[in-house]
Amino acid sequence: MENQKVMNRWLVVVGALLIQVSLGAIYIYSVFKPSLSSVFPAWTATDLALPSQLVLAFFALSMIFFGRIQDKVGPRRVATLGGVILGAGLIVARFASGLPTFILGFSILGGIGIGAAYVCPIATCVKWFPDKRGLITGLAVAGFGAGGLVFTPVAKSLIASRGVMETFMYLGLIFFVAVVLGAQLMKNPPAGWRPAGWAPPAPAPGAAAVRTDYTWQQMLATPQFWLLWLTYFAGCTAGLMVIMNTTNVWLSFPLLEVARSTAVVPRATYLEIVSAGATAVIVVAILNAAGRIAWGRISDSIGRKKTLIIMFVVAGVAMLALNWLSKYPLYLLGVGAVGFSFGGFLALYPAVTADYFGTKNVGANYGWMFSAYGAGGLFGPWLAPKLMAVAKSVCYEGVDKAGNLIQQYCQAGSYLRAFIISGVLCFAAAAVVAVVRPAGKAAASGTAVRS
Repeated sequence: MENQKVMNRWLVVVGALLIQVSLGAIYIYSVFKPSLSSVFPAWTATDLALPSQLVLAFFALSMIFFGRIQDKVGPRRVATLGGVILGAGLIVARFASGLPTFILGFSILGGIGIGAAYVCPIATCVKWFPDKRGLITGLAVAGFGAGGLVFTPVAKSLIASRGVMETFMYLGLIFFVAVVLGAQLMKNPPAGWRPAGWAPPAPAPGAAAVRTDYTWQQMLATPQFWLLWLTYFAGCTAGLMVIMNTTNVWLSFPLLEVARSTAVVPRATYLEIVSAGATAVIVVAILNAAGRIAWGRISDSIGRKKTLIIMFVVAGVAMLALNWLSKYPLYLLGVGAVGFSFGGFLALYPAVTADYFGTKNVGANYGWMFSAYGAGGLFGPWLAPKLMAVAKSVCYEGVDKAGNLIQQYCQAGSYLRAFIISGVLCFAAAAVVAVVRPAGKAAASGTAVRS
């Protein structure tokens, strides 16, 4: 059916990028943290981390449900619903007067909306591009990584001019419009459609018969799924630990240094340090997005397995070194390496899921695989503040609601234990990827899994 007249498949990619850039603003949560701490001074470091953990968990869990729904009713309606729920969630967060309401809006409704919209571009693009599966899943999720790049300056400007709570309402309206527009380009190809001139690779001579497409129940019954799930969890733990704490981790290095020579960190110095942390968020976002395209393209050339091993080793080395990268350029190098690798994980695992388990039910199947992201999103962002060894409560100059200078405090210390745990998990994941093989009679169709 390659000659059948259908829509230009690259329009799906345009819609996917429009959706994903908006959804990717989830990664700028660390930009909100200092302002949220001022608005809600009673929130502890764990309280501040909780919304980011829960939004990732609801994001991942909702993908399991909406992945199955979009397989049945199509991606357009599900992605549109996701945009509506996401926008509503951020507007609810704007009117929060405490942690429970903020979590309801930002984390629960926001996470559900993101999960509903996120799965649709990935599942749709995989079906339109069987000939470029690694590259196209990289492009499909590149916007998600670039969301931090696009919306960090937007959020900073809105926070400065309107306040952090008003910022959530404005972002909610922006995301609603962008996601709903992008959703209108989400359409599956006709049954049996193939790109012109492309045919699935022939199985190797003498290879056993393979099952073309798994249902999610059949997939969950394989040990290969659970081994891959654990490796995905390790990569997401490292990536989301860094992404959701980029600013806070950075603050400890210069604040402890400045506190050695002064009892109170001046307001201008503190703002300069916070601004550097926000810039680090942008750098991580750029490399996160670039990693999705670069690693996806590389995997099409050298195979998913080799690519995953390289990424896990890079992330593991960076995590083990991060506590000593206290100078700003070195810090950017460390968190950038983790962000670059993490972007690759988000690009490759949809393709790996299709490689191993087929494309017919990829929405539901990747929804289950993506639950590793949710587990990593709960574990990684929680682990860093939980295991931080507080060295000092640093006093700095802040401002009250009337604009008067006041003294505030920021806990600064070492995240070494959390970094070691995450680094070791990445090296263990590299070892698992090196040995995992497709099930004997259940390799996937399309592209063979390349060792």
